[in-house]
Amino acid sequence: MTTTDRRIALRSAPNLRDLGGLPTTGGVVRARVIYRSATLARLQDDDREAFRRLGITTVYDLRTVGERSTSPDQLPDGVRLVGLDVLADSTTDVAAGVDRLASDPAGLAASLREGRGSALMRESYRNIVSLPSALAAYRSFYFDLIDPTRSGAALFHCTTGKDRTGWAAASLLLLLGVSDDDVRADYLETNADLLPALQPLLAAATERGVDTQLLLPVLGVRGEYLDAAIDEARTRFGSVEGYATEGLGLHLADLDALRRRFVVAQA
Repeated sequence: MTTTDRRIALRSAPNLRDLGGLPTTGGVVRARVIYRSATLARLQDDDREAFRRLGITTVYDLRTVGERSTSPDQLPDGVRLVGLDVLADSTTDVAAGVDRLASDPAGLAASLREGRGSALMRESYRNIVSLPSALAAYRSFYFDLIDPTRSGAALFHCTTGKDRTGWAAASLLLLLGVSDDDVRADYLETNADLLPALQPLLAAATERGVDTQLLLPVLGVRGEYLDAAIDEARTRFGSVEGYATEGLGLHLADLDALRRRFVVAQA
């Protein structure tokens, strides 16, 4: 399992990292061409210039229309923004409700009593794989990634960069030939990169008498959540590659194009 540190520390853009450098069956994921992060709604000051230097020309926003309208991305000039509403067909999905930590932590905690948090997250991950809106969003994501007219680096994100973003990263890395262990390690890296940024909100919730232990299942990531998504892909489509071809409509030639664009052979 690789231990390369691919994190990019931007105070106003947490959970940002380069997917490049991970070994694949045919080489290594190219560096500085594909990134993942949490929301870019607070990108500001020196972080905007640091972001610009990453060479990112396309940002895929996987949040709902409501999330995007309430907290729009603050991007440098010239960056193309593509909105892809993964959860448009879900009215109660917990992955789109984590932003309640700031506005209504007590209400969020109440909805997660009696161990409901982890069960809701597993259900959410299955939705992220199989909802019609999710299939349409990730189909557009993949076809845009391989569009030969697209230039520059790309970044994809949701609100916390862990669930909708987590599946985008995991499915992409698996399709590129990254090992299961390295895919899981990248997925779980969010616990180290995101949770510290949420500590002020958790502290504020504690001061309001909220039992923050109820919140933890939806604020971090767990291997069982990724397992639920992969199981959904295998159950419905036979495999992750079947998810891409049958579920998203990519052809084998498209998967080859994806690998040519994001994998470089090792010397």
